[in-house]
Amino acid sequence: MINYIIRRILLIFPTLFGIMIINFFIIQSAPGGPVERMIAQLRGAGINPTQMVTKGGGEGGSTQAKGGSKLYTKYKGAEGLDPELIKEVEKMYGFDKPPLKRFFIMMGNYVRFDFGKSFFKDEKVMNLVKQRLPVSITLGLWTTFLVYLISIPLGIKKAVKDGSAFDTWTSFIVTVGYAIPGFLFAILLIVLFAGGSYLKIFPLRGLVSENWRMFPWYKKILDYLWHIVLPITASVIGGFASLTMFTKNSFLDEINKQYVLTARAKGLTEKKILIKHVFRNAMLIVIAGFPQAFISSLFTGTVIIEVIFSLNGLGLLGFEAALNRDYPVMFGTLYFFSMLGLFLNLLGDIMYMIIDPRIDFESRKV
Repeated sequence: MINYIIRRILLIFPTLFGIMIINFFIIQSAPGGPVERMIAQLRGAGINPTQMVTKGGGEGGSTQAKGGSKLYTKYKGAEGLDPELIKEVEKMYGFDKPPLKRFFIMMGNYVRFDFGKSFFKDEKVMNLVKQRLPVSITLGLWTTFLVYLISIPLGIKKAVKDGSAFDTWTSFIVTVGYAIPGFLFAILLIVLFAGGSYLKIFPLRGLVSENWRMFPWYKKILDYLWHIVLPITASVIGGFASLTMFTKNSFLDEINKQYVLTARAKGLTEKKILIKHVFRNAMLIVIAGFPQAFISSLFTGTVIIEVIFSLNGLGLLGFEAALNRDYPVMFGTLYFFSMLGLFLNLLGDIMYMIIDPRIDFESRKV
């Protein structure tokens, strides 16, 4: 097993490199980078771009090339600007270097966990991640825990009562939960329970109240739980359907196997067969997927939920970075979560062995 883990760890680094280089060149080739955004912001604010970038040191503040040279058209919206000004903006964002060189400089910094500073927030990327991480961990842990808590018992009962009326109407509920996106449930919950049109039971936004720090400890807990009810409910409703059906199908596969028929022939009760024999084999793949489910909920599953409920988590940070073309934040969070996801995949394999020691890792080829 140790050799397998070492091989998997060594494989993480080229995989991470591949993820980064593909995403880097896809994003770099997309129109509307930070240089164009800065030019658009300066023009929209009615500020002389030359004076803004050169801090007033531009000679004469001209926005046209000297000597009547051609208008600068490399970037959209840069028509009529002095090429020297554009070079200053490029240098400010590191675009004065070729893309390949920028990529290797970036990866060299990332190996040292130096993710640089945000282009538009003037703060280190690592500090932004640390500030937003608790919110995303809260949503991710609660969502994953409740999804498993609901889906596993429901999936088992559906497998045991396969074809019954219970299985039919719960399948309808599961199908509705799977078909309707989580953000629609979020909007519906806001309309019904957050003062949208009907009741005003829960707060509309935020993770805690503004005066939360002044509360006694027990009120802090209650206030926190009060704020997360709607976001967590929306996340769970949108996420429990697939795991429920996955659990059901996993148990049905095991129930129909030969060893179950043999156990029945020996006179074992259905309850004993289910608990002693079927449960361990059926739950192997379900439980081992917990790390991947958590990382999915942590970063990708709650992006829209964070936007709707104004929760300053990592999903919202990544969304804002994509809109603003904030490359250090985009690539920094991508690197961090790709590496975390790869290690959690390894953890999932280790959990397979813990749940079922019969699995032989040494015979597996990476």
